[in-house]
Amino acid sequence: MKAKGFDNELYLKEQSAAILSRIEGNSSKKLYLEFGGKILFDYHAARVLPGFDTNVKMKLLAGLKESVEVIMCICAMDIERKKIRADFGITYDTDTMKSIDDFTEWGINVNSVVITRFEDQPGAYSFKQKLERRGVKVYTHKFTKGYPTDVDTIVSEEGYGANPYIETSSPIIVVTGPGPGSGKLATCLSQLYHEHKRGINATYAKFETFPIWNLPLKHPVNISYEAATAELRDVNMLDHFHLEAYNEKTVNYNRDMEAFPLLQRILEKITGEPSYYKSPTDMGVNRAGFAITDDTAVREASSQELIRRYFRYSCEYAVGLCDRETVQRVELLMKDMGLKPEDRDVVSRAREASLTAKEKNKGNKGIYSGAAIELPDGQLVSGYNSPLMHAASSVVLNSIKKLAGIPPQIDLLPSYILNSLMTFKKEIIQSAPVSLDLEETLIALAISGTTNPGAEAAIQKLKDLSGCEIHLTHMPTPGDAAGLRKLAMNVTSDPDFSSKALFIV
Repeated sequence: MKAKGFDNELYLKEQSAAILSRIEGNSSKKLYLEFGGKILFDYHAARVLPGFDTNVKMKLLAGLKESVEVIMCICAMDIERKKIRADFGITYDTDTMKSIDDFTEWGINVNSVVITRFEDQPGAYSFKQKLERRGVKVYTHKFTKGYPTDVDTIVSEEGYGANPYIETSSPIIVVTGPGPGSGKLATCLSQLYHEHKRGINATYAKFETFPIWNLPLKHPVNISYEAATAELRDVNMLDHFHLEAYNEKTVNYNRDMEAFPLLQRILEKITGEPSYYKSPTDMGVNRAGFAITDDTAVREASSQELIRRYFRYSCEYAVGLCDRETVQRVELLMKDMGLKPEDRDVVSRAREASLTAKEKNKGNKGIYSGAAIELPDGQLVSGYNSPLMHAASSVVLNSIKKLAGIPPQIDLLPSYILNSLMTFKKEIIQSAPVSLDLEETLIALAISGTTNPGAEAAIQKLKDLSGCEIHLTHMPTPGDAAGLRKLAMNVTSDPDFSSKALFIV
């Protein structure tokens, strides 16, 4: 059982107090809180901070819901290119709609959606209409005139003044959106401009979990964040503005550091007063570092996340989703931490299983895949592909049999179900790969469970695989990826294709 290293209750207490302190006891009547990262299902945070509740940030907002309303931001260009949120496999516009439903379910008011960088793009316009027909208020912001060098134009009727004013009534306005570059900061500053024009003393702050400002620069938690944003070329660095102002070492990252002088000038121009922030760290309300209870557990978990990122980017490079420099950046981070891919325990076991498959099928053509899962108690279970099923299917079935105490020789899937499915794939829908992927295997298991008590017992153990580590020697097919995502496992794979075919379905 993995050690926990994070106290959610302490985090909720500290974080709530930090947010409220920005509007209590001072002259500000409104706080525009730029909310970075994922509010729900923050699996990165859960992986690097063992014990972190993936939904703790939503619980935080729910606890403040009488004082909170939400503005969602999405960049029109992300809608046009159908940008995907990797952990759910859904587009950013779909994620925005899902987030609205999530906030509503938690009793938190969503004020509106802002489509930023809007230039009447067809996809963005269609999305706008879709939301409005469902009763959601939608605003559009164009590129800010004068940005980033001409502050006088930015903070004028030609700049922020050209954006429509969003009417809000709560003291805390959470401004969030899917992914980086959604226009959250520009929306906050635009609103500050309009509020001050109306004589309302509004302020701005930023809630971003990573990097954690009060951990060392080279702490594995912060290094793993740098790896997670390698494609954005983010680099952690000491906040020299904070060091100069307070003689205190804190950690931030390059984009915030580079943007701070401009942001400071914009805030001063909006308010007509010296900036109330002396550093990027000043802007933040992140208290995650104060809720770490076991630094050793957190360091180990973050080191493992760094290895996962290496495998992920290697696979993305193989399919053309990132460049070689991104992979190299993560490789260098791993070397700096003294890590290698095999330090992820399931990697070597999966590769051994692949060799076993090859040995058992001597003389047969094909690609042989192995897979391994680390169970909650630390045991490693392996599996490999066969004419019947994919390696992912094999290892999942082997794992739930182990968890249910079912002997390895007992079949969970009767031959008549397997044969029926394979015949259906081959003769009815004429699918080239006849062997069952994980999604198909789970359906077959559900069917078997209606008449097979052993299969039913194994099905009950599927939920125990949530959060388990798994490695495949070949990149998962769409059906394998979908099944693994539904089981909520931490997946990595070697950057090799499971077939020589160029079109894999």
